[in-house]
Amino acid sequence: MEETKPISVAVLAGEKRACPEEEVTLTHKRPRVQEGKNGGHLSKLEDGEDMDEEEGEEALDGDEVDGGGEGDGETFADMMKHGLTELDVGILKFVSNHVGFSGILKERYSDFVVHEINKEGKIVGLDDLSIPVEVQEVPPASEPVESQILTEEQKKQLEELQLFNNKEDSVAIEVADDTKEKRTLLHREVKLLYPGLETKTEERDGKKFIVAYHAAGKKALAAPRKHSWPKNRGSFCHFVLYKENKDTMDAINVLSKFLRVRPNVFSYMGTKDKRAITVQEIAVLKISAERISHLNKCLMNFKLGNFSYKKHPLKLGELQGNHFTVVLRNISGTEEQVEQAMTSLRDTGFINYYGMQRFGTTAVPTHQVGRAILQNNWNEVIDLILKPRPGAEKGYLVRCREEWAQSQDPEAALKKLPVKRCVEGQLLRGLSKYGKKNIITAFGLIPRNNRLMYIHSYQSYVWNTMVSRRVEVFGLKAVEGDLVLRGGTAHVLSSDEVENHSIHDVVMPLPGYDVIYPTHEIGKGYRGMLSADNLDIDNMRHKVRDYSLAGAYRRILIRPQDVSW
Repeated sequence: MEETKPISVAVLAGEKRACPEEEVTLTHKRPRVQEGKNGGHLSKLEDGEDMDEEEGEEALDGDEVDGGGEGDGETFADMMKHGLTELDVGILKFVSNHVGFSGILKERYSDFVVHEINKEGKIVGLDDLSIPVEVQEVPPASEPVESQILTEEQKKQLEELQLFNNKEDSVAIEVADDTKEKRTLLHREVKLLYPGLETKTEERDGKKFIVAYHAAGKKALAAPRKHSWPKNRGSFCHFVLYKENKDTMDAINVLSKFLRVRPNVFSYMGTKDKRAITVQEIAVLKISAERISHLNKCLMNFKLGNFSYKKHPLKLGELQGNHFTVVLRNISGTEEQVEQAMTSLRDTGFINYYGMQRFGTTAVPTHQVGRAILQNNWNEVIDLILKPRPGAEKGYLVRCREEWAQSQDPEAALKKLPVKRCVEGQLLRGLSKYGKKNIITAFGLIPRNNRLMYIHSYQSYVWNTMVSRRVEVFGLKAVEGDLVLRGGTAHVLSSDEVENHSIHDVVMPLPGYDVIYPTHEIGKGYRGMLSADNLDIDNMRHKVRDYSLAGAYRRILIRPQDVSW
């Protein structure tokens, strides 16, 4: 068998203006690799699914937060049998016409390793698990000293309780002779060292006990009690997250569950693939490094470190890019074909299409939902999300969709869902609470991040389609009427300026109320495409403010840096 070699690529985020979904990554869950004249692409390279702000608590298409359950054995190929192809989402063109080669991408999750490149241009790595040393403002007398508060036996019991290895559902620590101050320290110490545990004081047979119990999932304890936060410490704890085979949104949900906080207290610069090993920076509001560090003891396939306190959160798109180490297996092409393709990737780059994960993995693409939202066709929005669909899905989702199709009863359909944290569950809960005549309000129960994903998907679909048409008509060169960015503002190229620019300078707009369009025939193509979808390109403001599209600009071609193979 031919030796498998990793391909190392640094992909930098393109120049942009107010485009939260623009981070460029080399993610591909369903590689499209053709033998023959395939332009030398190893696969289509995809953007990093950057999403807007805030909650981001649930995954699209019924994905569970913790995985497990029915249907986990289904492969991605099974899911895609009735799903989309690149042709369905406007991915039509290649950068060159030489003979390509085929191979298997992401056969193992360890075949795809991603490290963020931060805004300083440094590759993010995890190399320090220690807690940052700080100057404490609290008087020494009130500082908890672990060895004086918890015995080794108590620590062992608490750790087993936290990991659900304890046959009892609580651990009681006698504090009969202790002062109130010592009891307060003990409460604080347990919560600090064992995230997920809550404590209370109980009196049993005339003696006082502090009882620790597992609080995960209890509504009353969804947010932890507020502890004093040192004034000289930045409000945000920044750390590096190493994760295996879990996407960023799922990882945040796991961390928030164990730390008993809402997912929207976390911020990050870009989302990362599930089927991969990834390293990225995360920030969290007013959670100490000690608490976060303790998760290293109780979470599998995660590692957290390189802690620091800063005054600011992280923002989507702040990173410079991502560095990828990719393994392709079962290479079919000749050495010459591989060299041609990789040289093309290094020297010319790739068409910067939005990749397949942006459009969902089922027979109902997310951009269709986005289009219905923009059209204010809310009955179609509900139908597209909840109707039965061909292809492999978890059994309970199939039953939920069947119930909805038969009864149109949100409460009955909701009973078929053991996992309520998926989009379908949130939507059904909204319909049950607000009724089918208040669909906009019901739809609002889906976290904002996921709602915006639908309309961003529609923008991406339009962008892909128009870029394919642009390459078809004008090829890979700058032409009169193209757009380039100057100081973050789009500028139309005149005939005299064309010779001073290359295709790598050209940007294309995502449709919105705050962008301009190319003045050549592709600009008319945008207008025609939106008009065919019953949308007015001159009025992209929505009556629901969240769904008003400002638009943005994105480079047509990306040339990755530091490519080696």
